[in-house]
Amino acid sequence: MHFAQGLKMAFKSIRSNKLRSILTMLGVIIGVGSVIALVGIGQGTSKQIEEQVQSLGTNLLTVNILGRGVTSTLAYEEAVQFAGIEGVEYAAPYNSNNATLKYGTAGAGVNVIGTNADYFPLRGYELAAGRFITQIDLDFHQKVAVLGSATAEELFGSENPVGEYVRINGVRYKVVGLLAEKGSSALGSNDELAVIPLTTAERMFRSKGVRSVYIQAESMDALDAVQAEVEARLAKIFRNGDDAYRVFNQADMLETAASVSGTLSLALGGIAGISLLVGGIGIMNIMLVSVTERTREIGIRKAIGAKKRDILMQFLIESVTISALGGLLGVGLGLAAGRAVSSLVKIDVVHSADMIALSMGFSILIGVVFGMYPANKAANLKPIDALRFE
Repeated sequence: MHFAQGLKMAFKSIRSNKLRSILTMLGVIIGVGSVIALVGIGQGTSKQIEEQVQSLGTNLLTVNILGRGVTSTLAYEEAVQFAGIEGVEYAAPYNSNNATLKYGTAGAGVNVIGTNADYFPLRGYELAAGRFITQIDLDFHQKVAVLGSATAEELFGSENPVGEYVRINGVRYKVVGLLAEKGSSALGSNDELAVIPLTTAERMFRSKGVRSVYIQAESMDALDAVQAEVEARLAKIFRNGDDAYRVFNQADMLETAASVSGTLSLALGGIAGISLLVGGIGIMNIMLVSVTERTREIGIRKAIGAKKRDILMQFLIESVTISALGGLLGVGLGLAAGRAVSSLVKIDVVHSADMIALSMGFSILIGVVFGMYPANKAANLKPIDALRFE
């Protein structure tokens, strides 16, 4: 039997039992669609996380002070000295507190960050109006604030807030700057905040010292040396108390995030792949029914000269055709589901050609594996027994 002839017979069989064929394909359709959609969502999420981490700069160190004994923070003067380390471009000590901002009758609960001038270029903020915090503001404990775009919109609407006064926990602050919209990251919104001088924040929130410091190296080549020097200085300050601080390397965080996201995508794909196996079992079940229904046909074909391999090929082609058609419909379903999820929850869904090809290949393999037993059973039927079958 020629392959083309077998394919023609397979389509004829599928058309003659349309509903049964569609139900048989359903498991493969759902399986392939689930694999493509879930892996696409996983890869898209992974890409977003990597972009968000990279947006902070892979040459970034984050120092968290956990404290030791009565010393639970780093002095502001000690924190700003990190800027003097060779290879450091920016060093931004900061404290973060929740507070209520009010302007007239409008109010907003936002994250108030006390920091220095290096915080803005280090975190990639740009000005929409006004200015950033300056060293003079820090030196004289000025009551000035720079507002995030979302905070300004909530308090002032579309008006320019620069030059106006807001109350932070009841204390009057002059708005000197408005940040351009930055969007959200894995850590939350970058626009729902107010930034004030760190020295002013220490007085306002009665929290002396610094608990966190961002340090950006001039390049990736300088990062290891900068990290070693920062850890050496912290060890000296806390008298070798390694448990008193943590230094996180942004490049390591990116590698960890990529690893976790890859594992997540693999797990999602594995879970969805179970549906493919269920679909394969469905194909085998229906093919066995088909063999039983067509036993007399098989007997006639063998009686007029059809060989074992011809019967085997006929039913195997039919099984593979069903699974391949199911795979194609599943690809369409997966792409459509991914697009729907992307528009509904605003998540980038990344579909790779390799994953689509792999899913299609696996669906065809399912047809071969689960179609082999029914095809072999049909091929092994004896002509005389097949012709006598009622």
